[in-house]
Amino acid sequence: MTSAASPAEPTNGLLASPALRQGVAVGIATGLYGISCGALAVAAGLSVEQAMATSLLLFSGGSQFAFFGVIAAGGAPVAAVATSTLLGVRNAFYGLQMARLLNVRGLRKMAAAHLTIDESTAVAVSQPDLRQSTIGFWATGIAVFVLWNLMTLVGALLGDAMGDPRTYGLDAAAAAAFLALLWPRLRGFDPLATAAGAVALTLITAPALPAGIPILIAVLAAVIVGLLPRRAAAS
Repeated sequence: MTSAASPAEPTNGLLASPALRQGVAVGIATGLYGISCGALAVAAGLSVEQAMATSLLLFSGGSQFAFFGVIAAGGAPVAAVATSTLLGVRNAFYGLQMARLLNVRGLRKMAAAHLTIDESTAVAVSQPDLRQSTIGFWATGIAVFVLWNLMTLVGALLGDAMGDPRTYGLDAAAAAAFLALLWPRLRGFDPLATAAGAVALTLITAPALPAGIPILIAVLAAVIVGLLPRRAAAS
């Protein structure tokens, strides 16, 4: 009896994991907005295949939308790639944290790098222990990847027939899910001050700087603030 039940125990424990449920929920909220990705790609002049290629290979909503925006405005492909790359630089900062947290190698490391996005990182770092962080990262990354690509295909096939996807509130759903992950961590003066400072920097610099630069400034400011207590403690 015991030996027959033991193989199911890890699976049952995984299914009961709060990190798994949280990751899937965030994946659904974020992935559904992928329908706008496909619709905007086709509206910008890309084919269905090209729209799918951006979601499969680039897999970064902000970078994809920036790419489509430049193309739709008549910008050169080089400018579109540069703008989307600039927005994707933030994932490199996430990768530094995730590399230490996940400690994976080989093909799993390549997969982890591709799935390192805002949502998977947020779910991972919000967990109470290493096991839950690992489960949360993979659950969120895989859920977002599958749904984002599926909904990109739906949006690209429907095209203009669906109208503006923002009217359905899908963009708000993705933002709300991300905010729900962030909110519990904003306790105490330092986290609140850092978040407020990052928001202020973004609002001040966004009107004057190219897309992507305000986000990088906010991220760098948060990283510097996070390093200051460690330096003070070390000294």
